[in-house]
Amino acid sequence: MPSFNFLLLVILGCGAVTLLTRVIPFIILKKINLPLGVVQFLSFVPIVIMATLWFEGLFIQHLGHLPTINWLNVAASVPTVISAVISKNLLVIVIVGMISLALLRVLLS
Repeated sequence: MPSFNFLLLVILGCGAVTLLTRVIPFIILKKINLPLGVVQFLSFVPIVIMATLWFEGLFIQHLGHLPTINWLNVAASVPTVISAVISKNLLVIVIVGMISLALLRVLLS
C-alpha cells in the first residue's frame, strides 16, 4: 500500500498538471490576438464536443459486433433537440434532456 505522503504528492501533482494545462492557454491567448478565421474555427469546438457526446450515447457498444441503437436515449433526444432548436440555451437543453430521460425511465420501468 502506498504511503500517505506519496499518495498526497501524486494527487497534488495531477491537480497541478490539470490546472496548468487549462490555465496556460488562457494566459497565452490573453496576450495574443488570434486571426478572425482561427476564432471562428474555435467557436465550433463546444458544439462538436456536445454533438460527439450526444451521438455516442445513442448507441450501445458490443465488442466484436456492430453497435445497437439505444432507443431510450433516442426517444429522450426528441424533446431535447426540439428544445435546443427553440431555446438555443444550453441550460434548458440539459434540463429538458435530463427530465425527458428520467420520465421515460419511470414510465418504462
